[in-house]
Amino acid sequence: MKFLDQVKVYVRSGAGGAGAVSFRREKYIEYGGPDGGDGGRGGNVWIEAVEGLNTLIDYRYQQHFKAGTGGHGMGRNRHGAAGDDVVLKVPVGTEVLDDDKQLIVDMDRAGKRILLCKGGNGGFGNTHFKGPVNQAPRHANPGLDGEERALWLRLKLIADVGLVGLPNAGKSTFLAAASAAKPKIADYPFTTLAPNLGMVDLSVGERFVLADIPGLIEGASEGAGIGTRFLGHVERTAVLIHLVDGTQEDVAQAWRTVRHELEAYGEGLEDKPEILALNKIDALDEETIAARAAELEAAAGVAVRRVSGFAGQGVTELLREAYALVRARKGQAAAEAAGPEDWQP
Repeated sequence: MKFLDQVKVYVRSGAGGAGAVSFRREKYIEYGGPDGGDGGRGGNVWIEAVEGLNTLIDYRYQQHFKAGTGGHGMGRNRHGAAGDDVVLKVPVGTEVLDDDKQLIVDMDRAGKRILLCKGGNGGFGNTHFKGPVNQAPRHANPGLDGEERALWLRLKLIADVGLVGLPNAGKSTFLAAASAAKPKIADYPFTTLAPNLGMVDLSVGERFVLADIPGLIEGASEGAGIGTRFLGHVERTAVLIHLVDGTQEDVAQAWRTVRHELEAYGEGLEDKPEILALNKIDALDEETIAARAAELEAAAGVAVRRVSGFAGQGVTELLREAYALVRARKGQAAAEAAGPEDWQP
């Protein structure tokens, strides 16, 4: 399935049906009076977050959505039927923005359902206008028009841990080693052109979602290489795993480039817990591994893990460390949401 994380759609709710002008006509009843029914309401347009979706690709082929028009009122006080609603089903993590890219709502949990456009009310039939002065009204209301708007849907993946690094840092290979995901892997930059998700199962009850983000380049925070869209997918993660290709000469500069883009992008990415790892150690001798790990530690000021996604070296240990950080962050979030008196660890 192709990955699509941003799309523009046009939605319109249904117009209400018109009220009816009708009079009771029965044998031997000379003055039956008005009996025109009301028009039905127009259909609403809803958006709903559902599980099982991880792309907005369906909206590439259909961008216009219109709810049903309400039925017209009829004689014998019969009301028109309500118009059919339209429901836009989107992946969890989809943001809904107006035409100026201002956030309207964040569909951040499964089952969340929001009204985007309310259907127009149906018109009153002539029964409503009967009174002492006018006992045989010959007019009814038309239905009200529906609402219309253009919206942007922008997907930000829901993952616990995000893999970041320069192109060809070995993120896809690491994801394949850590989970059952099967991303495209090749020995050249920009193999990954869209985020990939994998479920990491460490043991019973110990699992988390790992996201492989396409490689960042200098200027990504300003949109280079569609960097801002890629960086948006790690906004929701609890932890970052920063992979540095150990086979390149200047590993410190590789780390600085990605860190600069994370800090320039903002949105809290620079403050997320980060595990720094020297990758592809299977292709290096021990002396080179030690020298480049020391260089990286000196630049970053943190301990550097030594891993190989290709050979599986150090992968499980790194994943367990990431899982511990995920649990800690989720516990902290739960405590902040519940308050100091309500939360139980």
